[in-house]
Amino acid sequence: MRIYLLEVEDLASTRCGYSPLHETVRSLRLRGRTRGFPEQRRWAAAWARHYTRLDTELLDALVTPGGHAPAVLTPRPRGCRPGLRDELSLLATAPPDRLPADLRAAYDRDGSPMPPALHRLLRDPYALRGRVVAALGAYWTHCLEPLWWPRARTVLEADLAYRGRRLAELGAEGLFTDLDPGISWADGELRICDGPPGRPVLWERVAGRGLVLMPTLFADRPLAGTSPSGHPTVVYPARGRGAMAESTARTAASPALAGLIGAPRARLLGLLDTPATTTALAQRLGVTPGAVSRHLGALAAAGLLERTRIGRAVLYRRSELGESLASGR
Repeated sequence: MRIYLLEVEDLASTRCGYSPLHETVRSLRLRGRTRGFPEQRRWAAAWARHYTRLDTELLDALVTPGGHAPAVLTPRPRGCRPGLRDELSLLATAPPDRLPADLRAAYDRDGSPMPPALHRLLRDPYALRGRVVAALGAYWTHCLEPLWWPRARTVLEADLAYRGRRLAELGAEGLFTDLDPGISWADGELRICDGPPGRPVLWERVAGRGLVLMPTLFADRPLAGTSPSGHPTVVYPARGRGAMAESTARTAASPALAGLIGAPRARLLGLLDTPATTTALAQRLGVTPGAVSRHLGALAAAGLLERTRIGRAVLYRRSELGESLASGR
């Protein structure tokens, strides 16, 4: 267990954010795993053909058999929602000895032997760094960015929007207490059960460094630690990650609701179990964003949807009236 001690100023500087690079590297855990993350399996199967054309020798070695990854490849986000290419640019300028050291540490924690190919690459840290940046960039472009990332980003953005509402409505207690069953908050102490019972309790004062809350699609329990940049961080399973299992082909809306507001709008209302952007909804329905945007505007004007702007994106979610209609109450 890890316990973070937070003062008032620490609560004021607590922030939420996700890292596309973290999600990219963690998604490599789907390769060769027979259990875990069932909601992601069909995505991994869909991009398998593209993956075989990439630098698989290196990509397969970046995550250990037990699921450990180098810390430099799973960063804490700078800001709320950095871009993948911005994060790769930072990786390309990281100290050249950092990646080899983090790879060795990951395999040491795992207890597995390092692949011979990786041993050879460690001899030239500069070449290793460049090859990793190129391999992850190609993996992102060909496998994740076209279809997987729009859905994944929708889930992560919905989590951030939900956390913001919890903080506004309930304060720090509302923000922390439903992150995960293994996380509790009381009297200025944030307790994270991130390991087996019996492990020593680690106490740490945040002391003005800024606590980062980081949702991810690739965790089944919370993880706490301090990043190399000095920021105490809690990584937790993203709320609504089960939506990744949804097919783009959805069942039709109820005839009564379709008769009231039209089938396309009824279907959109049904999709918004979790907040989503216009682009994500269009991808799930297989139609143009323009067509979706017109229907969303009509539903919002009728009071069935609420809008929340997150940076340049707009998230739509059902209002109380929309919830009543969607559930048939």
